[in-house]
Amino acid sequence: MRILMLSWEYPPRIIGGISRVVYDLAQNLGKYGNEVHVITCWEPGTKEHEIDKYVNVHRVHVYNNPSNNFVEWVMQLNFAMLEYSIELVHKTTFDIIHGHDWLIAYAARVLKKSFSIPLITTIHATEYGRNFGIHNEMQRTISNVERWLGEESDRIIVNSLYMQEELKSVFNIDQNKIKIINNGVDLHKFDNLSLDNSFRQNYAASNEKIVFFVGRLVNEKGVQVLLNAIPEIVANYNNVKFVIAGKGPFLNNLSELSQRLNISNKVYFTGFVSEEVLLKLYKCSDIAVFPSTYEPFGIVALEGMVAGVPVVVSDVGGLKEIVKHREDGMKFYSGNSSSLADCIVELLKNEGLWSRIRNAAIQKVHRLYNWDNITGLVIDEYKYVISQYKS
Repeated sequence: MRILMLSWEYPPRIIGGISRVVYDLAQNLGKYGNEVHVITCWEPGTKEHEIDKYVNVHRVHVYNNPSNNFVEWVMQLNFAMLEYSIELVHKTTFDIIHGHDWLIAYAARVLKKSFSIPLITTIHATEYGRNFGIHNEMQRTISNVERWLGEESDRIIVNSLYMQEELKSVFNIDQNKIKIINNGVDLHKFDNLSLDNSFRQNYAASNEKIVFFVGRLVNEKGVQVLLNAIPEIVANYNNVKFVIAGKGPFLNNLSELSQRLNISNKVYFTGFVSEEVLLKLYKCSDIAVFPSTYEPFGIVALEGMVAGVPVVVSDVGGLKEIVKHREDGMKFYSGNSSSLADCIVELLKNEGLWSRIRNAAIQKVHRLYNWDNITGLVIDEYKYVISQYKS
């Protein structure tokens, strides 16, 4: 098949989790012999067109019309994507369009209608979910676009049962239009990567354990819950450091919170880290924590599991579906710092539990979250939608 994939992010442009999902899915679709073209946003230092292994990557320049309004900027991105895609579609006959989230809605809909190409959309998260409701006009606008995109799509893919229920309740979308296909993780991500002790010493002494978080520093990722748990953790297990990797608008709030809690000597905010540094951090960590208050899936948890690092997650969204408590991870009550502290302290002290969880998690992620199986399910959906579109 010839697949036209639209996404506002693709490596090295990484805003959130979509970038990794789009990359892995596109590469595996290409590996299976499909012709995959990804239209995405240009990033400084990248080529406008390149063949990245199995994928044709086309990066468009957003119109040079600066705007402080994010929705307006997204509209400009869509016009740029559409302008480029029209030329591409005239040269190549595509079988299907696969869009990712509301940010590509306008371009995807115009291409579908103008060239009679079926449209599948993956909804990774919703504005309603991220903000626990709709509270202002910008959020309402984005939510309305999400609803409209769902209506215009021939099929919707979500990555968890939680997201299926969210789309049904928020947008009243027919369940028969939704297909649950979990995200996957690159099982070979950490192959031939050993623990770098000299690198580890940048963050902790040799007798200290490392508790690691990576993600965008926004309210719904729950880093504040982790920080509030640290005094209780340290009171029970002092030889531990906490590494917080990522950037975002919540950084100053979190830094101030760590000072108020008098734990600044225990917490290391790294800022944004490269993929190379991220892999090293996973390998030298003893526990990975993902305390989100909203998380449609949680691909970072899979990365921790495949790295051989026991994960502690909140019991929300897709995280709740990935982890079985005390079998292949630990789950705590969302937003409850004391519950989180209990889970972390038990893993720090109980080496037998730590080892059992680690081994079970590695087996689970290889069995359930490998991209070969997941790509096959996506291809089946493509074939189904194409057959329905032409019938």
